Amino acid sequence: MSDTRRRVKVYTLNEDRQWDDRGTGHVSSTFVERLKGISLLVRAESDGSLLLESKISPNTAYQKQQDTLIVWSEAENYDLALSFQEKAGCDEIWEKICQVQGKDPALEITQDPIDESEEERFEEMPETSHLVELPPCELARLEEIADLVTSVLSSPIRREKLALALMSEGYMKKLLQLFQVCEDLDNREGLHHLYEIVRGVLFLNKAALFEVMFSDDCIMDVVGCLEFDPSLVQPKKHREFLTKTAKFKEVIPITDSELRQKIHQTYRVQYIQDIILPTPSVFEENFLSTLTSFIFFNKVEIVSMLQEDEKFLTEVFAQLTDEATEDSKRRELVNFFKEFCAFSQTLQPQNRDAFFKTLANLGILPALEIVMGMDDLQVRAAATDIFSYLVEFSPSMVREFVMQEPQQTDDDVLLINVVIKQMICDSDPELGGAVQLMGLLRTLIDPENMLAPTNKTEKTEFLSFFYKYCMQVLTVPLLASTTITPSSKFLVSFPIVNACLCLSDNFQTAQLLALILELLTFCVEHHTYHIKTYIMNKDLLRRVLVLMNSKHTFLALCALRFMRRIIGQKDEYYNRYIVKGNLFEPVINTLLDNGTRYNLLNSAIIELFEFIKVEDIKSLIAHIIDNYYKALESIEYVQTFKGLKGRYEQEKDRQTLRLNSRYRRDARTLDEDEDEEMWFNEDGEAIEKSRPEEEFPESFGKYMEAKKVKESDNKENFPKRTPTGSFKFTFSHSAGAANGTNGANCKPVTSPTSAASPNGSPAKSATPPATPVVKTAMVGLVDYPDDEDEEDEDEEQSPRKRPRLGS
Repeated sequence: MSDTRRRVKVYTLNEDRQWDDRGTGHVSSTFVERLKGISLLVRAESDGSLLLESKISPNTAYQKQQDTLIVWSEAENYDLALSFQEKAGCDEIWEKICQVQGKDPALEITQDPIDESEEERFEEMPETSHLVELPPCELARLEEIADLVTSVLSSPIRREKLALALMSEGYMKKLLQLFQVCEDLDNREGLHHLYEIVRGVLFLNKAALFEVMFSDDCIMDVVGCLEFDPSLVQPKKHREFLTKTAKFKEVIPITDSELRQKIHQTYRVQYIQDIILPTPSVFEENFLSTLTSFIFFNKVEIVSMLQEDEKFLTEVFAQLTDEATEDSKRRELVNFFKEFCAFSQTLQPQNRDAFFKTLANLGILPALEIVMGMDDLQVRAAATDIFSYLVEFSPSMVREFVMQEPQQTDDDVLLINVVIKQMICDSDPELGGAVQLMGLLRTLIDPENMLAPTNKTEKTEFLSFFYKYCMQVLTVPLLASTTITPSSKFLVSFPIVNACLCLSDNFQTAQLLALILELLTFCVEHHTYHIKTYIMNKDLLRRVLVLMNSKHTFLALCALRFMRRIIGQKDEYYNRYIVKGNLFEPVINTLLDNGTRYNLLNSAIIELFEFIKVEDIKSLIAHIIDNYYKALESIEYVQTFKGLKGRYEQEKDRQTLRLNSRYRRDARTLDEDEDEEMWFNEDGEAIEKSRPEEEFPESFGKYMEAKKVKESDNKENFPKRTPTGSFKFTFSHSAGAANGTNGANCKPVTSPTSAASPNGSPAKSATPPATPVVKTAMVGLVDYPDDEDEEDEDEEQSPRKRPRLGS
């Protein structure tokens, strides 16, 4: 492999005029038979693949910038750059390019780029016209110089000629010396001309000119020229800001003078681009691409130099985590790291990987635990930004760290719990920080980025960790905002336990609960087993549905979306939990309270029941029709509830048909047993004969008669059904409330069937079911009291299956 002199990074300019990193490798110049010429080849240092293969064309304009950059265009809007690790390597390749093109290596640009529209005209020009003749650098000629600079901006070839002229004989430095004379004389006309000149020179877009203008002894004069915009009544005070207001803070003294100079230069050039220069017009938008590149490569160099200084970073981390460090000092350290991480985004992927691994090894994550828990809002905000860089770069690295923490620390100071508490305690009325942290938590618990082949158990281990140590912290505001109280809105054959708001229903609390519900809804969709266990154990859905009573409709919709996502899983464990807990009650209460208003809440509730109908979720359909149809049957502006009733009746008909079919099979079996011996004669020979139903009417008739008697006995001992097939019960809401009728006179009526057992489970009834129930592999469509008794006995034996309503 080549030595470090030939080590380069390959960049391409994208449509947004930003440099994209294409990788690191080693460059060589060699003859390529396929391209029929000397070409530049860059092979990746990681795997030897070809990153770049570019023929050195005799007509291509190559530029050498900042001693370690070679930039050129291969086609329209396709710019390339090679950034060398060492100046010596850049000089070697530059000499090869100049040798192929027959140019002097002392030049910074091999030739002028020629615009197609001017090519013929340029060929007709005499050789002496290849350079622009500049007026003498004198005060009296400033207007003439300004007119010349402004006039060439529309012509690419004339811009190139002017740039070459300005770089000769130190012309730019002489112009900037005139600025000091004009300012001393308060010559406003001359200062206005110098503004036009300096602005035009920046638009020439030449890195060689930038090297002169942005040097330590020239840059403040450049800023001074740009203060005197002719369109302003009074000049701006940019130099005063840069020298007095903007202070360079060295959190740890930087001993490398070159690094310090590079940091100062980058800050000032960034200030010129972002603050001083006006927003470029469409005509000017490509004139500052080289200025953007200049800043970009400066930042790459700064990060690389700081990262290589291990002593510097080690000292920074030592002071950051030292308890004796003053708060103001720690604030500066955190802000330094925030800016450091922002600069790191300019690094290529493999270097960025090494950068963040260096920070991790030095202890950036434990340090964040300390600073994110500080009272200083600025420090917490900066720490959150640093944490976001780490999470976006490598969620697995953060997860690996937090899973090791329980062995070393208490649950209260786990990094993820610190993040959750930061989200919960956000004092911003708009919860801007909480929204950012919620997004980071979502990234950390997303199974989609837990598929790293090197750690196949990451998903299982991290989710187990999260639900053991962190989920209880996340749901604290939700559980604290609700309490369990008895309710008698729907009086059916089992007691109802509801929840009520016990905290102020203010906007900020509602926003926070909405964020938590959004995260829990994400968990329902992506975590299946873990979140299901948590919901069952904490009776979480009941606590969530109380929020449908909130005066903030967006929060009620979040609660409804949570239930909708649970039902969308079509999981019978969830369905049985909803049925046993009577959890449709708050949803239907909200629908009835909403009345005839056609709004988002109404549509979302209707969609929930429509989904149940379309997906034919039999257990939920049976529960809804048996318990709530009396309240819903008057809602006729949609056909959803009549459709549910139709599904319910169809299933009942299918079950009846299935039962009758079984009875017929059982009857035939009885007669066949009695006549079995008739199928063989005394000699054991088989005899073929048919036994139609008409030949044994007596035995079949006796069987059916016994069945009817049993059915009659059952009906005498079971509560009467309404014509719709449901029990008679009374609602606190009028059945016509949803259609706008007045239901204020309806009063709850207590039925003996609603008595509860002391432990809160439905009271066991001695009445047999109205119709025989066949135990099959299917889930029962209608739950009658006897069936519930059997299930309750099983549930009482297994506490894990029974929702803990008091939690």
